[in-house]
Amino acid sequence: MASWFRTVTALLPLVAARDHDVTTRQSSATVTVNLDQKYQTIDGFGCSEAFQRAVQMSKLSEAKQQYTLDLLFNMTSGAGLSILRNGIGSSPDMSSDHMVSIAPKSPGGPSSTPQYVWDGSDNKQLWVSQEAMKRGVRTIYADAWSAPGYMKTNGNDANGGSLCGVGGATCSSGDWRQAYADYLVQYVKFYQEANVTITHLGFLNEPELTTSYASMRSSGSQAADFIKVLGPTLEKANLSSVGIACCDAEGWSSQAGMLGQLASVDQYISTITAHSYTSSPGSPMNTRHHVWQTEAADLNGAWQGAFYSGGGPGEGMTWANNIHTALVNANASAYLYWIGAQTGTTNSKLIRLDGDNVTPSKRLWAFGQFSRSARPGAVRVGASGAPSGLRTAAFQNVDGSVAVVFINGGTAAASVSVKTTGGAAFAAAGATAFVTDNTRDFEEMTVSFANAAAGVSIPGRSIASVMLR
Repeated sequence: MASWFRTVTALLPLVAARDHDVTTRQSSATVTVNLDQKYQTIDGFGCSEAFQRAVQMSKLSEAKQQYTLDLLFNMTSGAGLSILRNGIGSSPDMSSDHMVSIAPKSPGGPSSTPQYVWDGSDNKQLWVSQEAMKRGVRTIYADAWSAPGYMKTNGNDANGGSLCGVGGATCSSGDWRQAYADYLVQYVKFYQEANVTITHLGFLNEPELTTSYASMRSSGSQAADFIKVLGPTLEKANLSSVGIACCDAEGWSSQAGMLGQLASVDQYISTITAHSYTSSPGSPMNTRHHVWQTEAADLNGAWQGAFYSGGGPGEGMTWANNIHTALVNANASAYLYWIGAQTGTTNSKLIRLDGDNVTPSKRLWAFGQFSRSARPGAVRVGASGAPSGLRTAAFQNVDGSVAVVFINGGTAAASVSVKTTGGAAFAAAGATAFVTDNTRDFEEMTVSFANAAAGVSIPGRSIASVMLR
């Protein structure tokens, strides 16, 4: 969860789109997708329902519950998000919006037998996970904001403090690193018993930030001190397939600065994770691992329903550009918004809940244009030839299909012809196209197809996806 006092400047697109003539461009530009020019693999796009946001969703009527879940995860009627980020609780109870711990009481010491408590709900996150899986989600990222308070230097799961036993964090009660590793493994096992596979596991959230809710301070070297315990613990539990993610720093640059301190445990790390609050993804990190942007949002802006109305931080166009920049400029393999659905009047979520009313934002559909086009396992490939003002990202999916996502920041429509080169095994036999703008939500567009090329007009102020199959 992010601080409520951040400015919105880090959320604005890194590349501002310029206005263009209102008249439709007369000539058609040829966009060539080079299937032999390969970049990062895409793991997906997603959101969270942590801090009891899943509880809010569960209070909807059954029909509206299913509608909301479909909006988030359904590939035909919704955004088709493919990653769910769950919060691993550390709090002793569920007061306020706290995430309850699976071991709320101290066993007395780090070597004592823990007293695990599992309610089969996990703040309703288990239910959301099961529903997401029914809709095709296969990537569940479980992340802890903090260890339980009795494992930390400050004796509280909130207000910072560090894990007892990592470098520079000595506690009279002893070294709690193994106990915390066991705690996280048990959480994975509880989900496993409910037929939900956690694929990625994190143990920190914004470790450079102290907050009044669950938070735990850590440097990169302190994170490494814990990973050297967590890695072998997962292996011993026959959970080596669960990837360790680190470290969900508050900003992209902050996480990049921690990488050198993680070198000693590189063999245990699966995924590097970062947020976008203090700095946004603008360039690739120097790592061999997949890198995910795991939390970003316009936290304080008043609810915005438009795709474009002037370039504000809550608009769909802004988030289309943010995602594009992370994928194309920073080689991110995943991009997640903070919350999928919750109550309230800000842009901190993709879907607004109000009583039994469910209102999707254009931010949701901006995510959908990418998520329904570049499916997990897709590879970003080269694309060239787009006219000025049209941002282009291209992907080849595991099934061989090719997706090109266009963002038209100008007021004029742009006619393009999309073709492929390279990739000897691929020959397009047809095409479809979909658009989101102020009046349409992933709506099918007219597309022509001849000589293995798709022709389409990209409306002004829109995001559109062209699929070649």
